[in-house]
Amino acid sequence: MKKYYEDREYLNKVYDILENEEFRKMEKIIHHEGNRLDHSIRVSYYSYKLAKLLKFDSEKVARAALLHDFFLENNQLADRKEKLVTMLKHPEYALENAKKYFELSSLEEDIILSHMFPIGSHIPKYFESWMVDFVDDIASIYEKTTVIRKQLSTATCFLVMILVNNLR
Repeated sequence: MKKYYEDREYLNKVYDILENEEFRKMEKIIHHEGNRLDHSIRVSYYSYKLAKLLKFDSEKVARAALLHDFFLENNQLADRKEKLVTMLKHPEYALENAKKYFELSSLEEDIILSHMFPIGSHIPKYFESWMVDFVDDIASIYEKTTVIRKQLSTATCFLVMILVNNLR
């Protein structure tokens, strides 16, 4: 599968967002095991591909999914209570920021606002909103398990080296 930066059709739909100075600041914010910008692009691109496959409005899906975590607060050092509040409230923060810089349809607003369901209080109104919520969950699990996958890979290599050495 093409990477998002090789997919001209995708890039044409989201280029203005990717080039927005405020939006680009998310690159400096830790999110899961990477940064918030990369996470948002991953969710956007896979949601876009799925929407295309299912014949939904792939442009609105791509744009809203890209904006779903568009908030610039970095609470990595915050206490547990602050992290919980941010987790629950960030869809509203993201929607507020997205509206400052981009024109949004009601579908796009719903995608941004409901992407944390069932943790968040906003129930998705559209199939596309449910889809982005699901893709976001899968991307988050993938990103959070990156460290574990690397550790398992290293451990496996180490065990293979020991086995090969003992077989000599």
